[in-house]
Amino acid sequence: MSSTRDTEKYSVPGLERGLRILSEFSRHTPTLTAPELAKRLDVPRTTVFRLLITLENLGFVERAKNGRDFQLGTAVLKLGFEYLASLSLTELSRPILERLRDELGFSANLVIRDGRDIVYIQKVASSSLFTSSVHIGTRLPAHATVLGRVLLCNHSFHELQDLYPEERLQPYGPHTPPTVKDLYQLLLTDKAHGYVLEEGFFESNISTIAAPVFNEEGNVAAALGLTIPQMHIPPADKDHLINKVRFAARELSSCLNHNIEAVAT
Repeated sequence: MSSTRDTEKYSVPGLERGLRILSEFSRHTPTLTAPELAKRLDVPRTTVFRLLITLENLGFVERAKNGRDFQLGTAVLKLGFEYLASLSLTELSRPILERLRDELGFSANLVIRDGRDIVYIQKVASSSLFTSSVHIGTRLPAHATVLGRVLLCNHSFHELQDLYPEERLQPYGPHTPPTVKDLYQLLLTDKAHGYVLEEGFFESNISTIAAPVFNEEGNVAAALGLTIPQMHIPPADKDHLINKVRFAARELSSCLNHNIEAVAT
């Protein structure tokens, strides 16, 4: 009983009505007028009209060609596509990351970029005694991490300046590039290699190998990485580990309908 009262107490009627309006549109009723929505929801027309104007300003609904009917806007489509793309990426990546972990014995991760942060969206841990502090949902600074450099590698210098307008980048350790110019020089090398390998870049006792995952449009959709709990990787192992990470990234890229040959070159 108290749970129901709490739910009602913290409910936002305006938001609820706005979401109910969006739910009324379907393949069978792609367009609706304000009076039709008022009747369906049993609320005053003026209230429905105000909600529609608000949703229209935000892009969640738009007016049909006749100027009278309303239909779902591009913001709803964007939310749906982003959700589906994220869902498919995390689901598709898991068996690939698990196979990489099983073959090499190290934890494997998948991250995406959200502004100036990287966000872990998939992780498969190894059975070693090493315990990582990152988990799904963890955010780290893109400019100071190996996985972040992978996600930024296709940015132009002007795009980086827009993202980091400050004169000095925030340091997270001795290896953090101090300026956007320094970061850009790192990214040029990363892009030329097609992967990033760093020993102790963000954490002194961690080595990371990461490669880009491309989507159908050829954009970097994610970064796939291998976490090695060692300060240094034995030189004899480096090529083998790099090839395995790059192959896994190409495999996931192909699942996203990217041209594998384009990545390989």
